[in-house]
Amino acid sequence: MSGFLNSIGRLRAPKRSPTTPTNAGFFEPLPSPGVDFGTLPPSPGPRPLYLCQPFVKAALVKGSFKTIVAPPKYVDVNEWVAINLFDFYHNLNHFYGVLTDFCTLQNCPTMSAGPTLNFLWPDQSQRLVSLPAPTYIDFVMSWLQKLLDDESVFPTKSGRDFPQSFAYTAKHIYKHLFRVFAHLYHAHFETVLHLSIEAHFNSLFAHFLAFGREFDLLVIKELMTPQGLGQGVGELAEKWREMGVLEA
Repeated sequence: MSGFLNSIGRLRAPKRSPTTPTNAGFFEPLPSPGVDFGTLPPSPGPRPLYLCQPFVKAALVKGSFKTIVAPPKYVDVNEWVAINLFDFYHNLNHFYGVLTDFCTLQNCPTMSAGPTLNFLWPDQSQRLVSLPAPTYIDFVMSWLQKLLDDESVFPTKSGRDFPQSFAYTAKHIYKHLFRVFAHLYHAHFETVLHLSIEAHFNSLFAHFLAFGREFDLLVIKELMTPQGLGQGVGELAEKWREMGVLEA
């Protein structure tokens, strides 16, 4: 892998929630980690603030993100995907670091991302269980930091190639970053507004969605109930497509 990751070096993750216990007894995420939609479809209620005007339009970048996510000429696609995943991870982790005082075991007892949507994690018996959001997110971020530091997955030395499994690993990483975004929008967007960082957060997520679509990493169907109803940021992605922020 040439210059990109080598030039930025190894960054350490920002400090995260002090309320998060250790991950003893839990495994790294499964290839297809669980989703619990509850037993009933979501009941009608007030629209989430991130879908309302003017917040849905708040952004630092106007127009489509298509040109931003296209790989530069002569840059290896794996390297382009790697450096973007690296950046998405660290940028999202910095946002989460700002919100950790609000994402607590008491405020977020589940990894919720919609009215009846809850993400699950495998325990020591590989059973999928519900965890508090700060615990779940700490597991995700710690696992991703370990991957980013692994030379066999993200090579930084000259002459070393990406493993053949990199495309699979990239999709797996993307899925878990997507879940963290989904929870923050669902549970903490009001705090994002109070901090006046909605334009920055929306721009990062729109960039993330556009990148996932460009490289076939995005799986919106994860947010569809068995009844075919979208929840959470699945609705936001659809709204942005209508607005031309994302490609149709």
